[in-house]
Amino acid sequence: MRTKLGKSISAEDFMWEFLPPGLRDVFDIVNVKKTDTEFHIWLDEKREITEEDEIRGTVVGKGFTDYTTIQDHLTRGRRTFLHLRKCKWLDKSTGEIFSYDIDYPNEDGTTLTRELVAFLKGEDRD
Repeated sequence: MRTKLGKSISAEDFMWEFLPPGLRDVFDIVNVKKTDTEFHIWLDEKREITEEDEIRGTVVGKGFTDYTTIQDHLTRGRRTFLHLRKCKWLDKSTGEIFSYDIDYPNEDGTTLTRELVAFLKGEDRD
């Protein structure tokens, strides 16, 4: 039986296939480590300002939050940990430092952990 092979993909594209769909739209992979029992993947939010804040011109980047670690699904028998951090912004007109809530695209068949949803929406976790 003959089969057709799909197109070649990069290592980064391949990595995204194992992460929750939709994260790629808002995060960059900045590091990946593997141990005998675990995978650790560090993701930084892409630095994108809202159109409204860009027009006002008072919001500037202020680095990143600390990493929040969330255990994701098992991958090839290893526990998988996502280390995520969001961009911090400074509103120069008020002195407020804030992070945007992340609008996660709802994809059919996608189940996110409560921890991940809370992180994306900026909710406090216990």
